[in-house]
Amino acid sequence: MADASHVKNAPTAARRHHDPGVRGFASDNYAGAHPEILAALALANGGHQVAYGEDEYTGHLQRVMHSHFGPTAEAFPVFNGTGANVTALQALTDRWGAVICAETAHINVDEGGAPERMGGLKLLTVPTPDGKLTPELIDRQAWGWEDEHRAMPQVVSITQNTELGTVYTPAEIRAIVDHAHERGMKVHLDGARIANAAASLDVPMRTFTNAVGVDVITFGGTKNGMLFGEAIVVLNPDAVSHMKHLRKLSMQLASKMRFVSVQLEALLARDLWLRNARHSNAMARRLADGVRGVDGVEILHAVQANAVFARLPHEVSVRLQRRFRFYFWDEAAGDVRWMCSFDTTEDDVDSFVQALKEEMAAER
Repeated sequence: MADASHVKNAPTAARRHHDPGVRGFASDNYAGAHPEILAALALANGGHQVAYGEDEYTGHLQRVMHSHFGPTAEAFPVFNGTGANVTALQALTDRWGAVICAETAHINVDEGGAPERMGGLKLLTVPTPDGKLTPELIDRQAWGWEDEHRAMPQVVSITQNTELGTVYTPAEIRAIVDHAHERGMKVHLDGARIANAAASLDVPMRTFTNAVGVDVITFGGTKNGMLFGEAIVVLNPDAVSHMKHLRKLSMQLASKMRFVSVQLEALLARDLWLRNARHSNAMARRLADGVRGVDGVEILHAVQANAVFARLPHEVSVRLQRRFRFYFWDEAAGDVRWMCSFDTTEDDVDSFVQALKEEMAAER
């Protein structure tokens, strides 16, 4: 008789494997899904819907996107941010094309070389003091279009808000767009935290996207309360080529797309996107205010969204990491990044600030 012990010992149901009381400041990706998102997923469940985006939820999402980004906007739901960026950039470039971006851009630093390895793109990076490109900085790489020995600059990619937590004003983005378009280049906006930028500026998202001429955005939802999923939003249909085919080729076409689309709808149809972003921004300001008065701690960049970048003694950070998760940004310099999420509480922030003060006092 076959040994059935593995069946007898198998768990009979899913169980909780983590302590929900554990909090941290490592990434807004660490947070769970917002209850309204989970409710939307349940709402979309049941019955049969046509696969691969021909469902009712993906159809309705287009109308929701129009309300935020204008009547020409078309949303292409995808699985994740890297896939969104790589697919969008491929649609904006030729095989010989290059993308100008900040040296700190996510597409350059945190996507494992995917734009270059998977997308076949050349990234032309520019060092920036605050994560923000300017027309002058763009011109460091915007040259050589007729030189067959150099990848051709075809796209400028900016991040709103930036990887350093700073926020472009609408006027700054308009200047970049005008400058790029005058030189025959298109503009992509990586909006992994686009809601935080809009909340910080207190303007609609259209004010710094389609209203100033951005061609394509990648709209982030996972960092703002969604369970999974992002969207490529084409604002200028004349700027892209074969987006739906590239989405499939890039392995970003969801068969049960309704479960991505309904999350985006729940986020955007009313004000959940803005409520979540305002809260996480407010918690970052509270955190920055709490540590500014601590001797030996330096805030490195303007706190304009949900990120705080600081410099403090390395050993203090190491000890503090045993109590709260967060990441070094530049370990050699002692620079760290603290991220707040839609579910970060005032008690979370106050407990962290108190722990930091205790560790700093122990250092003296």
